[in-house]
Amino acid sequence: MKKHFPSAPHLQKERPFVLVKAFTVSSLIVMLAATIFIAALNAHWVRNLLLEKSKEYNSLLVENLNHQIFLRFAAPVAFKYGEIKLREPEQSRLLDAVIKSTLYSFHVEMVNVYGTDNIIGYSFDKEQVGRENAGGVMYDQAMQKKATSKLIQKGNFLELLFWFPEETKIVTFAPLVQEMQLSRTEEKEVIGVIEIVRDISDDYQQVFRLQGMIVASCAGVMGLLFIVLRFVVKHGERIIEQRAEERLRLEEKLRKAEHLSAIGEMTAGVSHEIRNPLGIIKSSAQLMKKKMDKLEVSSTIPDIIIEESRRLNNIITDFLDFARPRQPDSRPCDINDIINKNLSFLEPQIRDQEIVIHKAFNDHLPVVSADPDMLYQAFLNILLNCFQAVGKSGSVSIVTDHDIQTVSVSFADNGPGIDEDTLEKIWTPFFTTKDTGTGLGLGIVRNIIEAHNGFIRISNGKPSGAVVDIVLPI
Repeated sequence: MKKHFPSAPHLQKERPFVLVKAFTVSSLIVMLAATIFIAALNAHWVRNLLLEKSKEYNSLLVENLNHQIFLRFAAPVAFKYGEIKLREPEQSRLLDAVIKSTLYSFHVEMVNVYGTDNIIGYSFDKEQVGRENAGGVMYDQAMQKKATSKLIQKGNFLELLFWFPEETKIVTFAPLVQEMQLSRTEEKEVIGVIEIVRDISDDYQQVFRLQGMIVASCAGVMGLLFIVLRFVVKHGERIIEQRAEERLRLEEKLRKAEHLSAIGEMTAGVSHEIRNPLGIIKSSAQLMKKKMDKLEVSSTIPDIIIEESRRLNNIITDFLDFARPRQPDSRPCDINDIINKNLSFLEPQIRDQEIVIHKAFNDHLPVVSADPDMLYQAFLNILLNCFQAVGKSGSVSIVTDHDIQTVSVSFADNGPGIDEDTLEKIWTPFFTTKDTGTGLGLGIVRNIIEAHNGFIRISNGKPSGAVVDIVLPI
């Protein structure tokens, strides 16, 4: 089994762009991770700031509530009844009215008022009234004149893991102090503890939405940047690939040029050494034929020598034409006129083979700057190949056309066509499928077309036959 190894240009193209691709992907991952980390850090900072602001907010609420309770409840009740007993319905209703009017529109979910014995004397939830030892550590700290707050969060595992719980509440315990002092040196007496519960779930959800927007926007920017980088990489790959292919074409042309140069030098030397004795042989054969005709001696040997000398001279001429293509002597010429001259020259062969010629010439074909003799030779070789392909009673179509910049000529026959293996080797020098010939005819044709800055292509027609397309610049 044959192993196919990548060419050197391919490896040179791959190595830098593998690094570019790796850098692109790794950069995207690093930037996305950094973005998520920064977003999480910002969200954590915002949550802490929100917690601090909520604590300050609760402290202000407690301070205002403490003032209102002492001013509108504790002092009047103590003055009227001598002591505070929240179990008394009238005192309980008065405290409830004071607390609810004070906290109206502040979105407070729960308020509990503890006595100095750690028993709930007032609560929004009537079932909590009379509950003992419900304050815990925070109650003890409040009795020491220290306000404390904590968060209570509820939700499933993922919600708690990613810091977006379904429900978030802040609980604050603060001392309820006696505001009136008998002397300046006397400290304010703690007469109870106030517990306030506020639901801040909406604030936390806004923080989470902000975090999600930051991550999503940064991910979008990173994705867009990734697409741009990938586009740049792909564009660079295409440029490198085009340059590599162009370099391969140039190297191939250089190899062909070197090969043709070697063939040209060899052919020039060999043809010089062959043509001189070949000319002598041909002249001698012609002289022999004349003497034999005078002596009325019948022999075909001189004719065979003359014919073979002529054929050998044509082969040497093909070698020279292929190895040393001459430069065109350009002048204005009409493509239709050149093809008509070819057909006039080949008229006897066309008649003998009974070949049908279909012409579709553009009557308004612009003139081209070219060497008419070289184009005549090229078209003649193509037509001879078409005639050999179709055999007897075949047909050949010739179409000429043009556009703004070029003139095109198409030769199509209805022969058997060209198999794929032969089509790949058709431009190889000395390759031929015929019993006779040098295999240089199509190479000479291509050299002539390319010398005129043109283009030639050979392909199979549909449903059969071969097609030769030639494009020449105007």
